Amino acid sequence: MQSPSKFHASAFFTALMFGFMYLPIAVLTFYSFNEAPNSAQWKGFTFSWYIKFFQDGRILSALWDSVLVASLATGIAAIIGTLMAIGLARYQFFGKKLFQGAAYLPLIIPDIAIAVATLVFLAVIAVPLSLGTIVAAHVVFCLAYVALVVSTRLANLDPHLEEAALDLGATPFQSLLFVLLPQLTPAIVSGCLLAFVLSMDDFLISSFTAGGGVTTLPMEIFSRIRTSVRPDMNALSVVLMIASAGFALIAEVICYRSEKKRFQ
Repeated sequence: MQSPSKFHASAFFTALMFGFMYLPIAVLTFYSFNEAPNSAQWKGFTFSWYIKFFQDGRILSALWDSVLVASLATGIAAIIGTLMAIGLARYQFFGKKLFQGAAYLPLIIPDIAIAVATLVFLAVIAVPLSLGTIVAAHVVFCLAYVALVVSTRLANLDPHLEEAALDLGATPFQSLLFVLLPQLTPAIVSGCLLAFVLSMDDFLISSFTAGGGVTTLPMEIFSRIRTSVRPDMNALSVVLMIASAGFALIAEVICYRSEKKRFQ
C-alpha cells in the first residue's frame, strides 16, 4: 500500500503536470469572455467576441481556405496512404524496410525542415506558390499519419479472410474492395480525422508554401496577434481547440468501437 507521503507527492506532481499543460488554456478561455478590448485588465463578462469573429469576412475567408486545404490534403492522403499501408503489409519487395522508414519519416522531421525543403523544391521546378502548393505540402505529413493508423489496423487483421475470398472465386480487386476495405474503414476514417485536424492547425508549412492572396486560418491569427492579443482571437482559439478536441474524440471512439466489435 502506498504511504501517505508518497501519495501526496504523486498528487502534487500530477497536479503540477496538468497545471503546466492546461493552465494556459484555462487563462485563454477566461479572457475570451473579457469585455475589455485587450487582455491587460478585466472589465466584465461578455459573449460578444464569439459573435464578432463570425462576422469577420477575413476570418471566414481564411477559415474557408483552411477547410479546403485540409479536405483536399486529407482526401488525397487517404487514398495514397491506405494503398501504401496495404502494399507494405501484404507484399514483399526489394528495399521494403528502407521504403517503410522513408514513408513514416515526416512524422519525426521538424515542420520547418519540411517547409524549407518543399519551398526549395517548388522553386527548382518553377511552380508558383498557390493554394495547390499548400495542399501538396500538407499531403506529405497527412499521408504518413493515415498510413500509420491503417497499418496498425492491418497488423491486427486476419489475412486468411482475403485468402478465403480468393479461394471462393473473388478477384484480387474484389477481395480488396469487399473484404479488406470494409475492415479498414474505421482506421481510414480515424486517420483522416487526425490528418484533417493537423492540416487545419498547421501554420509553419502553410506560411512557407502559400501564394499571394491565400491565407489559412492559423496564418490569419498569427498576423493579428503579432502586435497584441485581442479577445476575439482568444475566442477563435477556444473554438478551434474545441473543434480539434471533438475531431480527436470522434477518431478515438471510432477506433474503440471497431476494436470492441472485432473481439466480440
